[in-house]
Amino acid sequence: MSVFRTKSVEASMASSEEADHKLKRTLSALDLTVFGIGVIIGAGIFTLTGRAAKDYAGPSIALSFVIGAIVCGLAALCYAEFASTVPVSGSAYTFSYATLGELIAWIIGWDLLLELMLGASVVAQGWSQYFVTFLEQLGVTWPESVGPGSHFDLPAFLLIAGLTLLIAWGIKESLRVNLVLVGVKLFIVLFVIFAGIQFINRDNWSPFIPPSQPGKAAEGLTTPLLQVITGMTPATYGVMGIMAGAAIVFFAYIGFDVVATTAEEAKNPQRDLPRGILGSLAICTLLYVAVTLVITGMQNYKDIDPDAALATAFKSVGKEGYATLISAGAVAGLTTVVMTLIIGATRVTFAMSRDRLIPAGLGRTNPRTSTPVRLTLIIGTVVALIASLTPIGKLEEMVNIGTLTAFMLVSLAVPILRKRRPDLKRSFKVPGNPVVPWLSAAACFYLVLNLSVETWIRFVIWMLLGFLIYFLYSRQHSKLATGEEEEGSREAPEVLSER
Repeated sequence: MSVFRTKSVEASMASSEEADHKLKRTLSALDLTVFGIGVIIGAGIFTLTGRAAKDYAGPSIALSFVIGAIVCGLAALCYAEFASTVPVSGSAYTFSYATLGELIAWIIGWDLLLELMLGASVVAQGWSQYFVTFLEQLGVTWPESVGPGSHFDLPAFLLIAGLTLLIAWGIKESLRVNLVLVGVKLFIVLFVIFAGIQFINRDNWSPFIPPSQPGKAAEGLTTPLLQVITGMTPATYGVMGIMAGAAIVFFAYIGFDVVATTAEEAKNPQRDLPRGILGSLAICTLLYVAVTLVITGMQNYKDIDPDAALATAFKSVGKEGYATLISAGAVAGLTTVVMTLIIGATRVTFAMSRDRLIPAGLGRTNPRTSTPVRLTLIIGTVVALIASLTPIGKLEEMVNIGTLTAFMLVSLAVPILRKRRPDLKRSFKVPGNPVVPWLSAAACFYLVLNLSVETWIRFVIWMLLGFLIYFLYSRQHSKLATGEEEEGSREAPEVLSER
């Protein structure tokens, strides 16, 4: 049995009709766009903006966000083509199964599980810190024994437990709550932009691109892999600072790919998925650039607080009362991020269970809720325990390496599927194929090389565990191994009309 056997697009489409593993199509283009905004705008806009401006690029961090958006946009185009062509739950996992083979699909699914579950845990811990700070600003003191940084982070645990129950209840109900919270978050972001404009001092933008300076070289396992390979000396500010900043702020855009995991629940996936993916990315880019220009205009980049850039910027101009409002926005904003990451994790593992790479019983949908309740509760429990019991702040880069690996392989898969299946109907096509997908893969590979040696070692250990599970269980139990086919998988594919 070849580990590179592929699952046909027809089989992937037919699998979505299994009675016990069927999701309800209820999401519109607006739902998908809000879903994307909900996960993209999170910790990045509240903390990452200030740190990247102070340590890497100064006011030109706005250019870093533009470059990051371009790189991310290339990957988004590839996701949009795949999601509209193969509108089945599972995102990059499903796409790679149809093009690169079962083993690569398992690797992608394993990577996505790392990204989404660990990402939800990390953000939940950040939410806990903002939540306790917000309560203090209201005059309420949270017990330190069960607060952030303690032996048991109760706020993070309660957040994930509540969101897990909501997600198990139904995807439409989850996104109604998400819509309200995203509205609150967007209001806060727009408030920061328009309230901050009046306090901008243009002298803080001069020079817009600070002169290049030698950066502090990392040592030991914290050294970026690219530095180990090339021996290059790091630099801050200047052109290299802008590029280094782009490598950092790129991760503020991570999340649009989660939209693709809900492909099977979209009413009109061929039309709405590309709109949801590209629309959410475009809106978030405009907001990110506007916020960075306001913050660096209100305060000299050397004086920015990297941990609370927005709040301290307003304190510097005598508007301390705004800090409470910003904290409230952060609490709402990070809630939507945790929710969408948990949804993404359940949808990826749902697709893997339907293909029998993990036990099929885990992914059975509930007849009343039309959601994989058992799988949702398992994912939610694991995330809650990791977030509440584990000091995982140092593992944040693990989220990035899993994501970028998935981006890279999806980009490479686009020209492969174009060549193998030119007959498939594609309602959205990546322009400039195969050059654009290749550029996307190369850009992602460059960013992966900028991650630390320590992160690479942890990633290799995670992958070895994944290989162990695959060869001991998944390889023998998958549908392709047992010869089981979904009803309708032999039907002729939908092809492009010839003119």
